[in-house]
Amino acid sequence: MNHAKTHVYDHTGLVVDITAISAAAVMFILGATSPGPSLAVVLRNTMIGGRARGLACAVGHGIGFGFYAAAVVFGLVTIMTELPTLFTILQVIGIVFLVYLGYGIYTAQSQKIEHEGGNREGFVEGFFIAFLNPKIAVFMLAVLSSVLEPGMSSDTKWIIAVLGMSIDTIWYVLVALVLSNSSLLSRIENNQKFMNRITGLLMFGLAIWSTWKLLV
Repeated sequence: MNHAKTHVYDHTGLVVDITAISAAAVMFILGATSPGPSLAVVLRNTMIGGRARGLACAVGHGIGFGFYAAAVVFGLVTIMTELPTLFTILQVIGIVFLVYLGYGIYTAQSQKIEHEGGNREGFVEGFFIAFLNPKIAVFMLAVLSSVLEPGMSSDTKWIIAVLGMSIDTIWYVLVALVLSNSSLLSRIENNQKFMNRITGLLMFGLAIWSTWKLLV
């Protein structure tokens, strides 16, 4: 797993790997924007409680995602250094999961989301769909395994972890804001199948790319 490193020292003394951070940002964006349980929960809370509850759910999800991001970033680097064979096994598992997730999304059918109603409940639902969802941890293992490496600075690892939380939160906040428009929400519900197909294909592409990174 050798990729060109671009280390930058800024005026604060931070040592960051721009290549790894950029790759992680792209992967976090793909993960956040892909349809799944998290999007369904944000959609549901926005529909049943309006903009405020949708935003509360988005922030809760981002915080829960941030916990996972930090755990995966720091844990993965330790595994890479101490247990390289286990790390390779985790990569393979991650690739298999991406294919499984891609297939599940690609073949998913459109579905209506039920209505019922509080902002605190929205925050809690958002947090726990991220914090208690093992698929999120496995997804991050799959996508981050190709950008993390032994000897990576703590500065870079913290930036990647915070970046993951920030991208996730910003995306779902935008979802809640935009989907507060009921006509747009109905339009999206009517095109769920098409959106699922596109996202599924993106997951397949990510699995192929991860396999290539593992073999070279």
